[in-house]
Parts: sequence; structure tokens; C-alpha cells
Amino acid sequence: QSHLVESGGGLVQPGGSLRLSCVNSGFTYDHFAIGWFHQAPGKEREGVSCISNRTGATAYADSVRGRFTVSKDNAKNTVYLQMRDLRPEDTGVYYCGLSYGIVVSDMCAGDRVDYWGQGTQVTVSS
Repeated sequence: QSHLVESGGGLVQPGGSLRLSCVNSGFTYDHFAIGWFHQAPGKEREGVSCISNRTGATAYADSVRGRFTVSKDNAKNTVYLQMRDLRPEDTGVYYCGLSYGIVVSDMCAGDRVDYWGQGTQVTVSS
């Protein structure tokens, strides 16, 4: 079976940092992209950052560019989202998604996501 498992969420003060992890397993075809999606309370899920498993190409939402960094460790089948200078509006559930054969900018713009993780809660509050 194919799985995505997120971890690393928590409570942090404004201006603080967190690093989220997404471990993927059971995906035998390596031409995919992994994205991080944010769902704020009462709002729709939105793409935050996406990365190609093969090329390492990345895409970011304007709201996080310069504050968040996505990276991957293929040996560990893990994608990270380093979040810095966190703001209260970053609060919400962060989901990891995987899509086969997709351009990272399209994935982060809300195109097809083939698999989802269960999400991890991030709360930014003083």
C-alpha cells in the first residue's frame, strides 16, 4: 500500500520556526511531485510548496516565498517543509500530497493530487 505520513506540527509563537516532514512509502514509480497544502480554519485547502522527486524543481505560494523552504531526501523517502517567521495566518492543518507526472507549479496551483496524508496541525499563537 502507498502511504504519506506527515509529522512535525505543533504550537509555536509568531516569528518562530517549525519543520514538517512527509515520509512516502509504497510508491514504486518515481516520477512524481510532493506538495504541502495548508487548510486554515473555515477555508479551502491551498498549495503552499511543491517539489519534483526527480528534478528537485520547486514552487511556492506568494504568501510563503522567502519564509518557507521545501527540500527532499530521496534516501529517506522524505520531503521537508522548513517554516520560518511564522505568522498567525499560517495556522491550520498542513497536508502532504503526491501526484504522478505533474508540473510542480500546476500541483501547487490546485491541480490533481493523487494521494493525501492525514495532515499535521500547526498553530501560531502567542
